[in-house]
Amino acid sequence: MKTEQLPTAGRRVSRRSLLQATAFGTAGVALTPALSAGRAFADSGPEVPPIKFFEFEEATISDLQARLKSGELTAHSLTEAYLRRIQEIDKTGPTLNSVIELNPDALSIAESLDRERKQKGARGPLHGIPALIKDNIDTADGMQTTAGSLALVGSKPAQDSGVARKLREAGAVILGKTNLSEWANIRSNHSTSGWSGRGGLTKNPYALERNPCGSSSGSGAATAANLCAVAVGTETDGSIVCPSSANGIVGIKPTLGLISRAGIIPIAHNQDTAGPMARTVREAAILLRALAGSDQRDDATADADSKMQKDYTQFLDPNGLRDARIGVARKYFGFNDAVDALMNSLIDQMKSAGAVITDPADLESHGKFDDTELLVLLYELKADLNSYLATRPDAQVHSLADVIAFNEKNKDKEMPYFGQDLFLKSQEKGTLAEKEYVAALASNHALSRDQGIDGVMNKFHLDALVAPSGAPAWLTDLANGDHAVGGSSNAAAVAGYPNINVPAGFVFGMPVGISFFGRPWSEPTLLKIAYGFEQLTKARKPPQFMPTVKISS
Repeated sequence: MKTEQLPTAGRRVSRRSLLQATAFGTAGVALTPALSAGRAFADSGPEVPPIKFFEFEEATISDLQARLKSGELTAHSLTEAYLRRIQEIDKTGPTLNSVIELNPDALSIAESLDRERKQKGARGPLHGIPALIKDNIDTADGMQTTAGSLALVGSKPAQDSGVARKLREAGAVILGKTNLSEWANIRSNHSTSGWSGRGGLTKNPYALERNPCGSSSGSGAATAANLCAVAVGTETDGSIVCPSSANGIVGIKPTLGLISRAGIIPIAHNQDTAGPMARTVREAAILLRALAGSDQRDDATADADSKMQKDYTQFLDPNGLRDARIGVARKYFGFNDAVDALMNSLIDQMKSAGAVITDPADLESHGKFDDTELLVLLYELKADLNSYLATRPDAQVHSLADVIAFNEKNKDKEMPYFGQDLFLKSQEKGTLAEKEYVAALASNHALSRDQGIDGVMNKFHLDALVAPSGAPAWLTDLANGDHAVGGSSNAAAVAGYPNINVPAGFVFGMPVGISFFGRPWSEPTLLKIAYGFEQLTKARKPPQFMPTVKISS
């Protein structure tokens, strides 16, 4: 569930975010000539083979449901279409490599849902809708759950995760599982996002040589490329937000405890969560409702039923920016001049749309909890992964120590590019009763909440904070690992508070996102603001699967 480069000396938690260059704005954004030169997509390199017409490109859930209801379309035919699309885009053609495994039962499930629709009507907005889920989310079916590791190949979970159960109850068709940064990017500080020993390397659909970010790499790339209607990712810090930004989609990292983590291969229970990834705010809101709710297998969800909303789409207001009090977290800026220029133009647009902007509105604790965040993650990784592996008795590994040993024994396949330094550091940690851990966790919560998000929001009476989600996607470099810069996910991640990424525009052909984050359980407020921003800017454009983008003025 982790996307970022964990901090080393002087380096903040920031493998989320992306890279270089200078900006191309969204429609209506006034920038300097140097930044606005060119098209919405920068001049590209070599041509790619033509992509076949896809009937459901950019189709919304509402579009699909209208056709399913009329009988023009069936869940079976829709599922067939998405499976063909995966074959054409993911396995051949651009070979995006975002889907690690297809569900062998997808068509039979769709057929069953068609029969149910005829007999009883639709269960709800996701009835018959094809979805993909990340390969760290358990399903008790014909698919494996491996976190991209060869160590778990051949072992299948005994029961569905809370997320899979909710999707099935909503009537979604789980098409398959998506590739990810192996072990959700917690194995090494030198990893390449989107690579796993089992799944190989996922590419960015906007420029195939660029990185999709992670760790929900496949969910981000597949959603952007229209390989599914919606997808589910997971996040510990940035793993939904960053790949959503890098792939030009919407991602919701919800309040910790709104969605069950039961049956999700863990990193750290104080930060882990699943969340929706979709092409629009409305689709993300629909999926959020389906996933939300209490689960007896996850104590963190005890309040979910009382806090969740019956329908998150009721908060989607095209004028959602009007009178919204938004604070600009300025200290998250400054990593890329072009991104700053784009964000400043967008802030001006939000003002024009009626938002009340406080600038700056910085967290008092900015940059003060990086080291303690890593410390807590390393302690919880060992404890939580050992507990999870106990639920997989048929696996060839039963503890973090076993995984480390497996990787050493199979280093030619598991560690051809980077090692397992973070696993080794985690294995050295003691129990969760250690004073060092208890103190670090208390510090994290104080710094990210009272002295962080809550503190600044209370001071300025804010509805939300805003910051750039990251820079444009960097060139994938297996030899040296990620070179990501920027990112603003850490405060909401450490606090356990919600964060929504929305497409913000393009920087020389590569998408970048903007993050709206705030208090716990404030998803309705954030969705209202995010939807208002989306309708104002309409920044998303589907990818063209170019081999490269040429950086030119």
